[in-house]
Amino acid sequence: MTKDLLSLAESKALRGIAILGIVLHNYCHFLGFAVKENEYTFHADKPMQLWDKCLALDKDFFVHLLSFFGHYGVPVFLFISGFGLVAKYEKGGAEEVPTVAFVRYHFLKLFRLMFIGYGVFVAVYFMRANDGWEVYAWDKVLAQLTMTANIVFAEPNRIIKPGPYWYFGLMLQLYIVYRLLFYRHRTPGVLLAMMAGCWMLQVAATVWNPFETDLLNYLRYNFVGGILPFGLGILYARHARMQGKTFHTLMAAVSAVAVFAGSFTLHTWFWVPLFVTTGAVAIVKLLPQGVLSACAWMGGVSSALFVMHPVMREVIIGHYRRFDIYTGIAVYLLAAVSLSLLLQHVLKFVPGPQLKKNR
Repeated sequence: MTKDLLSLAESKALRGIAILGIVLHNYCHFLGFAVKENEYTFHADKPMQLWDKCLALDKDFFVHLLSFFGHYGVPVFLFISGFGLVAKYEKGGAEEVPTVAFVRYHFLKLFRLMFIGYGVFVAVYFMRANDGWEVYAWDKVLAQLTMTANIVFAEPNRIIKPGPYWYFGLMLQLYIVYRLLFYRHRTPGVLLAMMAGCWMLQVAATVWNPFETDLLNYLRYNFVGGILPFGLGILYARHARMQGKTFHTLMAAVSAVAVFAGSFTLHTWFWVPLFVTTGAVAIVKLLPQGVLSACAWMGGVSSALFVMHPVMREVIIGHYRRFDIYTGIAVYLLAAVSLSLLLQHVLKFVPGPQLKKNR
């Protein structure tokens, strides 16, 4: 059933689209003139700045779009992860995996990928900057390597470089939540209640903050902020049915309008990731075969690209920050993809973890 809902090529294409959004966002939002995103907290002036740029339609219009919307590649990844867990562990007579073995396997799988990219980035950073002693303090390094930075620090993407690696802690949390809760209780009510509860926590954090911290920001760095697209992927894998081209065309159009319009107010903004994922799935279903294959190829290197693109951003962005913006983006993307291909080759010689199942 899951293979019918999303073929291997379509799943990889979703990853390809998602990683392009993330990689380009993580470059563009560092350009001083770009409109900044609402990712962890909501500021009403940001979508209004985007609206002004839409009306102006200057040469940097696509930079503004990528800066503002590109981070929504993350919920697409979370959707695919939820979908993939169901396909792997719940379908086709899959054997049950003990909880400890499950968590160990997924931790080591993430760690194997993260550690190599992390080491390369740290080496590059120390060659280019003289504040490594502060950026890579022992507690920050330990939190990153154990994937607990999201829990220990309020803004994990700011306390240690490379910033995007906060995603590994989020993903590990969601794996644990899946194995402890959603794997055992497969009725839609449990998942929907969890999604509703996490939404209500975020709403409450906007009006009640007893610790005088940015509580919403903290929640959205952790599984509370990622459960909506992740849970949607699980629901899609378990309960969705095949739909035709007309349905996907309508869904793509409705989702695009909802994503844009929903970005302007706080309480609609909470639900934008839902429409990002429905729109992404619909678009992939409508792609011509040639475009689908190109996106699927990009999806095939998405994991390596995720861990290596910060290295190339660190090296390249300073040269193109104020001029030849699109040349800089092209050089950055080409270099990041090349480095990710090298990492994929290296990983062939690094043994991966083995999943121990019940007999």
